[in-house]
Amino acid sequence: MKTAIDRRDPLTQPQGVEPGYPQTALRWPSQPLQRRPLTASELSGPRDVLRRLAPVRGDLAGHGAKRAIGQLIYLKARVVDEDGAPVPGAVVEIWHCNAAGKYIHPNDSHDAPVDPNFYGAARVIAGDSGLVELRTIKPAAYPVPDTAGWWRPPHIHFSVLGRVWLSRLVTQMFFPGEPLNEADAILNAVRDPAARSRCIARFAPSKGAALVYEHQIVVRGRKRAPGI
Repeated sequence: MKTAIDRRDPLTQPQGVEPGYPQTALRWPSQPLQRRPLTASELSGPRDVLRRLAPVRGDLAGHGAKRAIGQLIYLKARVVDEDGAPVPGAVVEIWHCNAAGKYIHPNDSHDAPVDPNFYGAARVIAGDSGLVELRTIKPAAYPVPDTAGWWRPPHIHFSVLGRVWLSRLVTQMFFPGEPLNEADAILNAVRDPAARSRCIARFAPSKGAALVYEHQIVVRGRKRAPGI
């Protein structure tokens, strides 16, 4: 017999339909979610995950004449569980817009220019400590279509796949000190300030030419990263 799934925490997870962001009404289920028993095929991870989801582009910034335009950054993200233990082998897909606020996607209608030396998507595998690293450029802010002048702050998207296909977390990372963070409808759909702060990376001082940001992604438990 099917039973309704328990509600998400309304404070630490974002609202399903966010006022002022009309696309959320199209993406949120119109009927209550239902729980059903999972079979062995759903509870066992696929074999040869690295062959099926091979790493792609651990470096999005390029080099020399192929260097992407923008501020060079190093991103160090660690995938952990609710106890802080690393989740090695997690497949982490990362994507973001370029330094002009343009995604490499046919649905992006923003008139910002495309950077021919930047392809804004990567797939990396978490190491034994749960760490994934990416060399890239800092994404820009951009206007959201069909809204009253709302601009999204710089951010990076993450999709974290665990040992089971159904074990997936999609979230976003924001940059500290960005003035647009305070007005972003997606970030502020997470009502709890502590949970919202877990979406913001930590700036790590360095002496190199690149800025370094550190981030932690908790994949389950009370401090799970918001699914945004």
